[in-house]
Amino acid sequence: MLSPRTTLTRSLALLAASSIALVACGDTEQAAPPAESSSGPAEQQSATPRLALSYDGGILVLDATSLDQVADLPVDGFVRLNSAGNGRHVFVSETDGFRVLDAGTWTKAHGDHGHHYTTQPSLTGMRFGGTEPGHVVVHNSRITLFSDGTGQVDIVEPAELLRGNPVATTFTVPQPHHGVAVFRGDGSVVVTRGDEESRSGIAILDKQRNEIARNDECPGVHGEAAAADGRLTFGCEDGILIVDGNNIRKVASPDPYGRIGNQAGDHGSPVVLGDYKSDEGAELERPTRFSLTDTRTGDLRLVDLDASYSFRSLERGPGGSAVILGTDGALHVFDAQSGNRTARIPAIGEWAEPDEWQSPMPNVVVQDRIAYVSEPASKKIVAVDLNTGEKVGEATLPHETIELVAVTG
Repeated sequence: MLSPRTTLTRSLALLAASSIALVACGDTEQAAPPAESSSGPAEQQSATPRLALSYDGGILVLDATSLDQVADLPVDGFVRLNSAGNGRHVFVSETDGFRVLDAGTWTKAHGDHGHHYTTQPSLTGMRFGGTEPGHVVVHNSRITLFSDGTGQVDIVEPAELLRGNPVATTFTVPQPHHGVAVFRGDGSVVVTRGDEESRSGIAILDKQRNEIARNDECPGVHGEAAAADGRLTFGCEDGILIVDGNNIRKVASPDPYGRIGNQAGDHGSPVVLGDYKSDEGAELERPTRFSLTDTRTGDLRLVDLDASYSFRSLERGPGGSAVILGTDGALHVFDAQSGNRTARIPAIGEWAEPDEWQSPMPNVVVQDRIAYVSEPASKKIVAVDLNTGEKVGEATLPHETIELVAVTG
């Protein structure tokens, strides 16, 4: 298999070797070798982060340090990718459910140190959920999967995936819809309410899945994020819901129609980054404002951006900073508390959001302090150090990519 043509500065290799090693012993579960692997695992000096990128017909897996191609796995149809949050696996959304991709990189903890391994990535036989797989949420040491076509919610322990066990605790919401569910550490679940025609809000279910709280003041509820101190947010067409314990608070947008459908949270920050659309009649609104919501106070701030962006443009960076990939090709970094821009870092060429959301478009994902940005038009991916503003890596890919996720190894 040919690797993509890669140019990479030595600084990225040194960065990954030093920073990733700090979290080498974070996972205490012993990981089993992946199913369907054609070669045995090889021990490495440090954890090996990898990237997965979907394209029309398959999934590319890259070494995040060198940006070399590790695998090209064929997959039929349009697929979506979500990290499993266990450093190794990725959920692949297929027509009939979620399939698990083993990125082939993991750490096995031995007391006060870890042993690091890699092997060839593979699509495993582990599957979850049902038709029209939708949102995947990693929160409080669980993964919650929502299947839009059936309303089934699957709650998965990341450690079980590492053991190769496709087990889940499941329940079904009253009506299938395009929804999302979030497991919480006390055993409760926050889940959206709706049906195939509309969505109205959220409900909190206790351990026995009995409803203990509800809010139906969130038309078109979509997306979620987790902030500091266990608070959660869910976007509405006219604002945002904040869940604090079993209390649900509605924060209204400053416009009659002010949709916050996509959010990005940081567990160390009380502020949630969200998109913001105010043209209800637009077939495709290309917004130039975004939202910052303080989950402690309910203060919702709108910030102007001198470029538009897409739903794939929102990320969080070092120190809980808000990172937005603009259509001007730059990474715009903001202090989430003040809303002040702290950096504008050129990354790729100018681009425009396509009319169809499934089409290839630039993505950004941040791992540690490195922002990885895909550029489908030129079939490239670049790596940017958000602390220094330097482009530390670039590679040419064999396909126009659609989605991008990262695993730590």
